[in-house]
Amino acid sequence: MSEKTVIVFHEKMKQYDLGEGHPFRGDRFANAMKFFENQGLFNLPNVVRVEPQPASREDLLRAHDEKYLDLIFRLAEANKSYDVETPVSKQILEAAMLIAGSAVECGKQVLEGKAKRAVAVGGGYHHAGRSYGGGFCLFNDIAVLIEFLRAKFGLKRFLVLDHDVHAGNGTSDIYYRDPSVLFISLHQDPRTLYPGTGFVHQIGEGEGEGYNVNVPLPTGTSDNTYLYALNEVFVPLAEEFKPEIIVSNGGSDPHFADSLGNLALTTRGFFSLSCLVKETAERVCGGRYVLLCGSGYNPKVLPVCWYALVAGAAGLKKIKVQEPYETSVEPPHCRRTVEKTVDELKRLLRKHWSCFSGFGMDTMP
Repeated sequence: MSEKTVIVFHEKMKQYDLGEGHPFRGDRFANAMKFFENQGLFNLPNVVRVEPQPASREDLLRAHDEKYLDLIFRLAEANKSYDVETPVSKQILEAAMLIAGSAVECGKQVLEGKAKRAVAVGGGYHHAGRSYGGGFCLFNDIAVLIEFLRAKFGLKRFLVLDHDVHAGNGTSDIYYRDPSVLFISLHQDPRTLYPGTGFVHQIGEGEGEGYNVNVPLPTGTSDNTYLYALNEVFVPLAEEFKPEIIVSNGGSDPHFADSLGNLALTTRGFFSLSCLVKETAERVCGGRYVLLCGSGYNPKVLPVCWYALVAGAAGLKKIKVQEPYETSVEPPHCRRTVEKTVDELKRLLRKHWSCFSGFGMDTMP
């Protein structure tokens, strides 16, 4: 397998612009790519830029109900919104299909051995479920990617790490009863943020029980505590599950200066996060790692944080970027709260996973 990292992007993704005054603007994509270029990312011999084709209807139907797709296409034709925060138009629909196509292209590149890692710039629309959209999301490109890999390459075990500040309710719902997809989400406490789901006790149902893992984080959580949770939950589960590929999604919205979230990661934290995922992928699935990087709503920090995530995925050993703002100190209660959350999660999951099997059990004298 090639050691290359593929960066997938199309200029028309700028059409995914939800309007003046909306936090999701179309210039975010091009601004990030320009920052990558200024940092010399595309001068590296192991980094290749690729342009995607739009996702096909067949691609979308593997992840979404036909009635829902028909609704989105009708709304686009009529230039009407899906809901108050998720406008739809012909231009937005065209961009959405390119974004879903970017995820598909990432999968092709990695599974065909053209690259070990792939990044879809602008991806990660995790609030779209099988028969619904919302939260700025029309199509769940994470599910589109998984189902493409399942259908075309016969993959059977997928690990999704969702590190967006918001819980990935759409992805969680799609795979809530599916043991072939281990879904792990670190996100801000759902009592304080949209979509209001992603609690510790939501661990899946039926055959999927134990395969839906949520780590809600208190507001103010910063790098060290976030990485503690990753090392305590994501790493051992990945090592035991042994997925055939790791798919991660998220962007800059866990940053301390993001306008829609209240976590407190720094640029260094994003880089460490992505490096950890890459290193874990090297151990458990031959390095197969797809990053869908698209969230974030402060235009000053977004390009810097996206770059940190992409640089980690691409295998850079260090980065030289400065924080746009002065950092703050994590409140002392955050670490204690997260440690208790991780302990509770391990107790809930111990009957499903050997790595947690002895946790919290009283030992005999």
